[in-house]
Amino acid sequence: PVFAGMNGSAIENFSCVIYNVSLMNCTWQAGKDAPGDTQYFLYWQNSRDDDAMECELYIKDENGRNTGCRFQNVRIETEEAYFLVNGSSKDSQIRFYDEYIQMYKIEILSPPLNVTVNCTRDPASCIITWQPPLTSHEENVNCFQYEISIQNK
Repeated sequence: PVFAGMNGSAIENFSCVIYNVSLMNCTWQAGKDAPGDTQYFLYWQNSRDDDAMECELYIKDENGRNTGCRFQNVRIETEEAYFLVNGSSKDSQIRFYDEYIQMYKIEILSPPLNVTVNCTRDPASCIITWQPPLTSHEENVNCFQYEISIQNK
């Protein structure tokens, strides 16, 4: 069957976030009915042209169970990335969890670069300039929107 494995044994609350341009953290919780010896393994495929790879740096809980993964040198492809977390246990079969994620949607953007402010007294005005933030994908610069908050001290 497609969903082989014990009910409630698959991971829950899977989520990933990309930060600092090329780093990614993924986390999850053990299935609430998974046996105590269950260990989980994350595999991901960034695009159809890439091979599926296992996590190289797991985040472990106090019992040594894998509950997350840290990635370096992540780049965002145009298509969705595929994530699969399967599990193993001596006692029973563990259900796998999988998800396709559009990577640009989970990226926390860095602040804009080279922000400068030049003010003059006469007439009283300021010119503020900046450059787009670094991202882990080739984004159209026109896609960015900015908001300026000015406090008058």
